[in-house]
Amino acid sequence: MAKLHYEADGDVSPERFIAALTDFSARRPDWWPNLSATLFKVHELGPSWADVTEGSDDLGGIWARERYDWSEPGHVRLTLIESPNFRAGTVIDYRVSGRAGGGCHVVVDFQRIATTLTGRFVGAALEVVGERRFAGELRETLRRLAAGGPEAPRTGPA
Repeated sequence: MAKLHYEADGDVSPERFIAALTDFSARRPDWWPNLSATLFKVHELGPSWADVTEGSDDLGGIWARERYDWSEPGHVRLTLIESPNFRAGTVIDYRVSGRAGGGCHVVVDFQRIATTLTGRFVGAALEVVGERRFAGELRETLRRLAAGGPEAPRTGPA
């Protein structure tokens, strides 16, 4: 099982970060490094949840269909629904809080249980470099959001 914990600080409000995390428009790949536009698909969207397939082009495409739930303030939970390489039911939790001087602090707890040889390979690689890589990608997302660009992302499709 791959279990990761990583954190990052950014110069954007917690609300702006959560808005970007729950922005399922076509510009989603603009905010999230390593997110493949070709693997991204919104299946269903509710007022505080979404059913989404997304992934990375790494190793020919590693994807997962997940249910996002942001009904609890400051918390976004992704629950795995389907993946060719990992067991359904595992979660990724984002906890987002404000910092005293402004900006936000993001804590991520990530879990995957492999069901295939590819999944075991990816899980082993994540155990070695996952925290550093994902924390770097999270810092890049926070940097992109702080740099401005388009106005704060809206929740839901464009």
